[in-house]
Amino acid sequence: MDTSRFFSLEGRVALVTGGSRGIGRMIAEGFIAQGARVYISSRKAPACEETAAALGPDCIALPMDVSTVEGCRALAAAVAEREERLDILVNNAGAAWGMAFEEFSESGWDKVMDLNVKSPFFLTQALHGLLKAGASHEAPSKVINITSIDGLRLNPWETYSYHASKAALIYLTKRMAARLIGDGIIVNSLAPGAFASEMNRAARDHGDEVARRIPMRRIGTPEDMAGAAIFLASRASDYVVGDTLVVDGGLVNASLGISIDA
Repeated sequence: MDTSRFFSLEGRVALVTGGSRGIGRMIAEGFIAQGARVYISSRKAPACEETAAALGPDCIALPMDVSTVEGCRALAAAVAEREERLDILVNNAGAAWGMAFEEFSESGWDKVMDLNVKSPFFLTQALHGLLKAGASHEAPSKVINITSIDGLRLNPWETYSYHASKAALIYLTKRMAARLIGDGIIVNSLAPGAFASEMNRAARDHGDEVARRIPMRRIGTPEDMAGAAIFLASRASDYVVGDTLVVDGGLVNASLGISIDA
């Protein structure tokens, strides 16, 4: 048995939505380091172009707003103009919304549910042909939905639509996996915990305080996120189907629910 190339992505083509910053950028950078050609997409074109320039010639910017079905189809068409197949799709683009229960708005509900639940489904649907093109049960294509530990446990903030959306995407991952495995496409989800990002400003701005509540006693690093995503994208996970990989330093599965102080 030769396991030396289990985690190689050499020659693979990937698309990472929300890839210009935060978790999406961490994943894109990790894929590139393992040999993949990575397309990154985000709503803000300048940020997308800037990140692609920083990550080098194997990173290509495809700015697009995937919050609508039309945007998903437009992004799929843009990829199809450039590639005959897509090996890895990371549905990472997402939004959060916090507001008191009594005041929580319909716009805050719809924005989050559309981007976090509807878009991963319809983008995968639009890219189905490209994902099938190079896929087989011996060498499957991979879809990775970026969910969250907030789909598995409660946080103390009033982020009603975010909680609901991530829980829904975890279960949608299972349903999509059941359908797409027949086409040689494996669907899994990756549920991050505390990683510093624009969306998780608590981890970004108060990392030491957040770390005290995590069994590993630190927040996640870019290497932690890249490693988990590379596993799900690579040969190493070819027999893992419809699952959710929790990457949170033990908060969900190894916490007693109390603050951990050094």
